Amino acid sequence: MIHTVLQPEGWVTPKGYANGMAARGTLVVTGGQIGWNAQQQFESDDFIDQTRQTLLNVRAVLEAAGAGPEHLVRLTWYVLDRQEYNARLKELGVVYREVLGKHFPAMACVQVGGLMEERAKVEIEATAVVPDGA
Repeated sequence: MIHTVLQPEGWVTPKGYANGMAARGTLVVTGGQIGWNAQQQFESDDFIDQTRQTLLNVRAVLEAAGAGPEHLVRLTWYVLDRQEYNARLKELGVVYREVLGKHFPAMACVQVGGLMEERAKVEIEATAVVPDGA
C-alpha cells in the first residue's frame, strides 16, 4: 500500500478529500502551481480551464520527481472566489478526476484576496510521498 487514509472512528466520510494521510518514503513538495503553461503564459481566464492547467502543472512536477497522482498526500488550494469554487464543484470534480484520477488526499481550500500573478484564479501546492523502493 502506498499510503493510509486516516478516518477517525465515527466521523462522516468526506467527499472528494481525506481527513488525513499517513505515508513513508521520499517526500516531494511542489511550489504553488498556477494555471499558466510551461512558457508561463495563460491560455484562459476561465476558472475551470486554469484549474485544469494548474493540476496538469502539479502532475508534471510530480513526474519530474518520479511520482504520480497516486503518491499525493496533501493539496492546498488558494482560490480568489469561494462562491465560484462552490458553484462549479461539479465541473471541478470532472477536471480533477481527468488529471489526477480518483485519488483524493488530504486537502484544504482557502479564499485569498489575491495571488502574485494578476491573471491567476487558483494556486495549488502539493505534497507527495513516493514509497521506499518504488
